[in-house]
Amino acid sequence: MQNFKNHLFADCDSGYDDARYVVFGVPYDGTTTFRPGTREGPRAIREFSWNFETYMPSYGLNFSDIPITDLGDIDTGVMPEDVVADVFSAGQEIIRDVKIPVMLGGEHSITTGAVRAVQPDCYVVCDAHLDLRDEFRGTHYNHACTTRRVLEDGIKDIIIVGGRSGTKDQFELAKSLTLYTADEIHKRGMDSVMNEIKDTIGKKRVYLSIDADAIDCCLTPGLGTPEPFGLTPQDIRDLIRVVAPHAVAFDYVEVSPFDHGQTATVAAQLVREFVAAHVKFSQKINS
Repeated sequence: MQNFKNHLFADCDSGYDDARYVVFGVPYDGTTTFRPGTREGPRAIREFSWNFETYMPSYGLNFSDIPITDLGDIDTGVMPEDVVADVFSAGQEIIRDVKIPVMLGGEHSITTGAVRAVQPDCYVVCDAHLDLRDEFRGTHYNHACTTRRVLEDGIKDIIIVGGRSGTKDQFELAKSLTLYTADEIHKRGMDSVMNEIKDTIGKKRVYLSIDADAIDCCLTPGLGTPEPFGLTPQDIRDLIRVVAPHAVAFDYVEVSPFDHGQTATVAAQLVREFVAAHVKFSQKINS
């Protein structure tokens, strides 16, 4: 039969029962505080995933050979606490079935539900913003509160990479966590930072979250809350290659695709990088 394209992530051809990796989208931006549009992120990431060759030379494997499925998008409600609950339920089911959740956002508030489902030992987040507010604009589940919720849920090992925006109180609170600012990374180099992160992680179960605005907005401008002087796509790719083997879940959030496709293209490739790195190196790391 003739092959047909669909609107799911490219090469996610396994059925759920056979899949090791489970992609799902959460098209939600109900607590957006500057420019809306991240609800279109999952669609755009999937659209640009069809741009790439299936062969990934850095790993010596075909992405199409990986047992991965795409469930589509969660039909979200309006209230952020309800969306978090929906994500929690979806993540819990995927984890219960001994699979790796790969979530496409949507705004960063959705990560709270996924982390609660996974209950990792360590949370690694690439983000321009510290997201350590207790409450913002009437809700504790604003996208600016995500890392605060993760901390209060009992995840003590939190590593923020690329942070460069937050209130004075947030930066004070971040002293109790591990924060690598974008300026520090530019000064020291990503290799030095990654070696420290690797030592911190050890053999812990990691949740890895990538907020698109960790990358400099001049490079990927499709962002709801853009910040200059950030990281590069290569920085994020290199970090993913180090952290992915330890990860039990992954998300890529805050793509707001009103640019010319740069931000969604980078996101789609980095999702592929996560899955490929996990496949290639996780057995060796965990042996």
